Amino acid sequence: MSLAPRSPGLLRSEGRNAVLGAAGLLAVVVVAEVLPRSGAVDARFIPPFSDIATVLIGQLGEGAFWVALGQTLTGWIVGLAIAMAGGIAVGGFLGTVPFARNYTASTIEFLRPIPSVALIPLVVLLFGSRPPAALVLVVYAAFFQILIQVIYGLADVDPVVRDTGRAYRFSRFTMGTKVLWPTALPYIVTGFRLAAWVALIIEITAELVIGVPGLGRTIGIAQASGAVPETYALVIVVGLIGVAVNQCTSQLQRRILSWHPSTRKDL
Repeated sequence: MSLAPRSPGLLRSEGRNAVLGAAGLLAVVVVAEVLPRSGAVDARFIPPFSDIATVLIGQLGEGAFWVALGQTLTGWIVGLAIAMAGGIAVGGFLGTVPFARNYTASTIEFLRPIPSVALIPLVVLLFGSRPPAALVLVVYAAFFQILIQVIYGLADVDPVVRDTGRAYRFSRFTMGTKVLWPTALPYIVTGFRLAAWVALIIEITAELVIGVPGLGRTIGIAQASGAVPETYALVIVVGLIGVAVNQCTSQLQRRILSWHPSTRKDL
């Protein structure tokens, strides 16, 4: 389904926000260049932005950088996909079977607050610094983001609509696709956006702390060896990945929920 044309007022607002955002970014770059050059901050610890940019451009020409980037993105995507599939399946079951939801509520509430980083000693014992260690942490953290949203989404189904479907003797398939799914979909998309952020953070953290191959481990090696500009350059890359994830998930939300009032009012 294509998106409706945006109003001129919205386009002007987005253009103004883009200009302000670019101006703010330029100001940060100027400050990051001037302060070390002027001696206001120690250039050994915060080098000028031009030095960082030069190193970053050099990194783009190295094969090792692209290998590390691919390892990070692969771990993130695989972990997020597994968490999405598991969260939707388990959440769909618990959300439609009240007995199962009530029976597992205390277990979910016990496990959900446990941070993934607390499991690092366990996954290191089981997998060492291999990719499965990061995968377990990513799946664990992202799974509950999806699970809770699916359960909440199914609980938000209007009882009148549900009873109407039963009165008309809708099949399970029709009930799921015409009643349950449209109500739960906005919650699922929200869970996906949250899970995407959490999965990326945990993937980088696992690489940095455990030494799983990827950008995080490369940052750790650069920091340990005193390569300060390279460290900052790689941190910028991670930040750019985060921005890209935010933009992609935002656009995906617009397309999937183009029919929903929360999205249509912004068009």
